[in-house]
Amino acid sequence: MSTGPRRLDIEEVGDITIAKFVDKKILDETNIQIIGNQLFGLVDEDGRKKIVLDFSSVEYLSSAALGKLIQMDKKVKAAKGKLKLCAIRPEILEVFQITRLDKMFDIRPSQDSALESF
Repeated sequence: MSTGPRRLDIEEVGDITIAKFVDKKILDETNIQIIGNQLFGLVDEDGRKKIVLDFSSVEYLSSAALGKLIQMDKKVKAAKGKLKLCAIRPEILEVFQITRLDKMFDIRPSQDSALESF
């Protein structure tokens, strides 16, 4: 895993990796950089192919954080993997809809439905 404080709780369910965000607010550029590095490390260093990002504790997300998610999606697709997002609060989901990112990402209402969708 990359350096810096842990910003993700990682859990394995079979061959699926669940990355749960630790922070309620993902706004700070430094934290976003660390989160990005930790997410990218799952693919680049650990070779994970099935990843669920759990947003259940996230209340705020900056546009820079969305940029990292887009990069992560590209990385996972390049590795022939699948990325699912789940448990996104309605007000954050609205941002995904406005930016049309809800069309790009596979967004599921809960962790269970994300796991079942693989």
